[in-house]
Amino acid sequence: MDLKQLEYFVRVAELGSFTRAASVLDIVQPALSRQVRMLELEFKQTLLVRNGRGVVTTDAGKLLLEYGRGILYQVERLREELGRARGALVGHVALGLPPSLLKILAVPIFREFKERFPAATLAIREGMSSGMHESLLSGRLDVALLYNASPLPDVDLTPLLEEELFLVAPQGDGVPATPVAIGELPDYPLIVPSRPNAIRMLIEGELANLGLRPTIAFEVDGVNAILDLVAEGFGYAILSQTAVANLASARQYRLRSILGDGLKAKLSLAVNSHRQVTATQQGLIDLVREMVAEHLDRAPL
Repeated sequence: MDLKQLEYFVRVAELGSFTRAASVLDIVQPALSRQVRMLELEFKQTLLVRNGRGVVTTDAGKLLLEYGRGILYQVERLREELGRARGALVGHVALGLPPSLLKILAVPIFREFKERFPAATLAIREGMSSGMHESLLSGRLDVALLYNASPLPDVDLTPLLEEELFLVAPQGDGVPATPVAIGELPDYPLIVPSRPNAIRMLIEGELANLGLRPTIAFEVDGVNAILDLVAEGFGYAILSQTAVANLASARQYRLRSILGDGLKAKLSLAVNSHRQVTATQQGLIDLVREMVAEHLDRAPL
């Protein structure tokens, strides 16, 4: 057994699929299957059983998965400790940011990370909350900022802040810029992301509590594209002030408050609950919390 074989097995077991694991690991599936099979031959036990939806671990596989995660974590810790002996934290960490925060946070985080951890490397990836949740589970991301994330056994969430959501209208739509009651939202054709986008699910859930449904004009999976359609008069959006201020010219839009406490974007920091946090990852977590507090509190409109 070598560490590469162990890493391959852990990824397959966590993702429940050779196909998905091969994509994450950037290896062809036959080679991945062969490496896992070599582990089974070495231990003289079946570790994974295929079914119609992928693979599941046997009792022996569950045991190896538990120990394998610990071994891989200890190897990463050893790399970090050896780097620390040279006077610096080392390693590679990946951070996921939603589109509305990428423009605000990416440069400050990169700049501060490079200053604090010059021997480590950082990747920042843009994504919607649902996609970043999958990336946390697959190991593509170590840390992510998620909006309105639901509690899940595989992810540890730390609430950071709440942002008010507004009805975003184009300039010159002829409607007074007065607050809107939640119950009035079905009167406005909305341009929203497709399910399971967090804000989309929040809107539908709050209206369902009133026995109502939103009027969906278009489904668009991209905040920039949503704002472009709003500016052209195709409908309205429900977004935070941060998203509008940092992804578009605020002069193109009017933000109308939505009365009530239900429609708030709750931003949380997320990590995989099955993986121990390394020192470099913890450094990134601390840095992200500082940058959120500093830059989002004063994000201009």
